[in-house]
Amino acid sequence: MKLKRLIKGINFTEIKGSKEIEITGICSNSQLVVPGNLFIARKGNTYDGNLFITQAVKSGAIAIVTDLFDPTLKNVTQLIHKNIASIEADLAATYYSMPSNNLFMVGVTGTNGKTTTSFLVRHILNDVLPSCGLLGTIEYIIGNHRYQSTHTTPDAINNQKFLKEMINEGCKSAVMEVSSHGLEQNRLQNIHFDIAIYTNLSHEHLDYHKGMEEYAKAKQKLFKSLQKSSKKHPVSVINIDCPWSEKMVVGGAILSYGIEKEADVRATNIVLSSSVNTFDLNYQGKLYKVKSNFVGKFNVYNVLAAICVGIIAKISMERILQLVETFPFVPGRLQPVPNDLNLNIFVDYAHADDPLKNVLVTLNELKKGKIITVFGCGGDRDKGKRPKMAKVCESYSDYTIITNDNPRSEDPEIISQEIVKGFSSDAKYEVVLDRYLAIKRAIEIAEDNDTILLAGKGHEKYQIFAHKTIEFDDVKIAFELCNQKNHVSLV
Repeated sequence: MKLKRLIKGINFTEIKGSKEIEITGICSNSQLVVPGNLFIARKGNTYDGNLFITQAVKSGAIAIVTDLFDPTLKNVTQLIHKNIASIEADLAATYYSMPSNNLFMVGVTGTNGKTTTSFLVRHILNDVLPSCGLLGTIEYIIGNHRYQSTHTTPDAINNQKFLKEMINEGCKSAVMEVSSHGLEQNRLQNIHFDIAIYTNLSHEHLDYHKGMEEYAKAKQKLFKSLQKSSKKHPVSVINIDCPWSEKMVVGGAILSYGIEKEADVRATNIVLSSSVNTFDLNYQGKLYKVKSNFVGKFNVYNVLAAICVGIIAKISMERILQLVETFPFVPGRLQPVPNDLNLNIFVDYAHADDPLKNVLVTLNELKKGKIITVFGCGGDRDKGKRPKMAKVCESYSDYTIITNDNPRSEDPEIISQEIVKGFSSDAKYEVVLDRYLAIKRAIEIAEDNDTILLAGKGHEKYQIFAHKTIEFDDVKIAFELCNQKNHVSLV
């Protein structure tokens, strides 16, 4: 694509060099630059892309987007703009031919439930708009290809690139988990959604947003974007039971869902068990019986959100409910670990006090014996949730084992000490920092019909320390510890 076509409509402060050059790609990572690329020297919280311009040029970049002209650069077109973050997505969308315009797009935002809702929405849309791509916390699904996720919401360039690849692979629809970080950093700019889903809002990422109001405003951006969407009839799907839902109602068509309040799509007569949820679905004066393999009341909300998408996509209710019933489970979301020890072992991604409480409340409703919770808190993340998670465990578990999550650059001992501050003097707990030994300890002290919750890491298959990252899979390790003598195969 000619540079002049790529930058059409963008007001640069200054352009030094030819606009007639042919651009072979767009990149903001100097290590990935190939000959003919446009390099975007954007700034982050901890880095300045201008420091990598020389490396990018050596690798073959022929044009640079920067906020500062460099007279020493020769034979490179320089595009000067004072707010690079505001145009990065525009450049990417133009280069990749506005791919979201050719996909039925669903964005899912909220503190909890994004992943489960996204997987179920994909399962439903795959039936009528195959194939459905997915970008989210666990993985990126592009046609028949699956890639391990690096971010819940990829950067602005990769978002457009992945959506274009979905089209090339024959996808007709796509689901995206939309993080508050992604919204705040304009990664979703120029992605036009048909449906935006709001799940809920709770105490999370406040190390980044500095308060719930700011956090809510970040989420609100997704719903405001619908007002500028190129789609004919964009719809906001809103969890009306969440106290913050009013912040997300910013105009346009709305389909509400809930349990406690009157909603367009409402669940009543909920029956929970250790393997399935059943409830009555109320929609347009009719009553439908719903059965799903998602355990817990909080998952009823996720199922309702996905059903709303099916309704908007004009799928028959009978078919929607068939698809809901046939979906098994989402990796690392109350995922059961098979064993021959008569234990109920679950792995869940809950890594803040609110989702942890949701999971433990569910397990308390289903338990036959004691509940043993194994959890830690990630380093370099919101420290305020550490004692709160301890309080949740004391309230809803019979015994707690504090261990490592992803300590990152922090001292694991200090993290555990900050967690322990949340316990009362009567709390029953111990600290076993080695996560493998902590899981082993939980299994050793568990008795028949006890429930073990391994919380915090969910689908992750690694553990991040200050100077190394190791392979670590809660499901695999728990399975092996339970079944190492039984020669059972985990599928």
